[in-house]
Amino acid sequence: MTWTSLTRSEIRKLTTTRMPLAFVAVLVVLAVVNGVAVAVGTDMDGSKTFISTGADQLSLMAFAANALMITGLFGAIATAREYGNNTVIATYLAAPRRPQALRAQLAAVGLGGAILGMLGTALTVAAVAASLPLTDYGFMASGSGVAQVIAASAWAGASGAVLGAGIGTIVRNTGGAVSGAVLVLILAPPLIVQLANGAATWIPNALANVASGVTDDTSVAAAGAAMALWALVPALIALQVVRRRDVV
Repeated sequence: MTWTSLTRSEIRKLTTTRMPLAFVAVLVVLAVVNGVAVAVGTDMDGSKTFISTGADQLSLMAFAANALMITGLFGAIATAREYGNNTVIATYLAAPRRPQALRAQLAAVGLGGAILGMLGTALTVAAVAASLPLTDYGFMASGSGVAQVIAASAWAGASGAVLGAGIGTIVRNTGGAVSGAVLVLILAPPLIVQLANGAATWIPNALANVASGVTDDTSVAAAGAAMALWALVPALIALQVVRRRDVV
């Protein structure tokens, strides 16, 4: 089978199960929470300065950091469950060149992550825009700013999904893969910053915020490249692992 055929097959795997729908449901819930926060939330002094400017509104709508974590779990589950259900055997029988098959899986999962990231941002923007008429403020975010947060979420979603998929392939256990993704994306970064304060700029959440335009600790291009590097490390390890070990 060609890489293109394998990728289409992996996309069909993802779109013919209920797992993506569960993640879409999570995105809907998060959007509703943001909308409610805009409508009824206040600062400590009772004001609503957190939505009083276009920049504040864009910061509230920036979804890339959430996309990175959510799609990290998506990628981890998507790959690890194949080992739990033994469907990976059929995959590697159809494509004996295992690295090629895994590259197709990473591409499909990355595409799914990008779509989830964009959808999460679009839902959040819609929820915020729908809630603002209930306040004293209108929608002040610029079109270019909204486009940037959507693009950043797509990139973060793809990066998170590939990172999670790499971990899932290495671990081969759904619970362990989810734990590994949580460790890498949520638990480890603060510890890294404690050990090396200069690393604060390069942890996933900080990179996602830079890509969204919320902060400017580094350039958007550098942040995007660094997010890709976070994803590539486990993916490259996974490619070496599948080359050398038994299927299950």
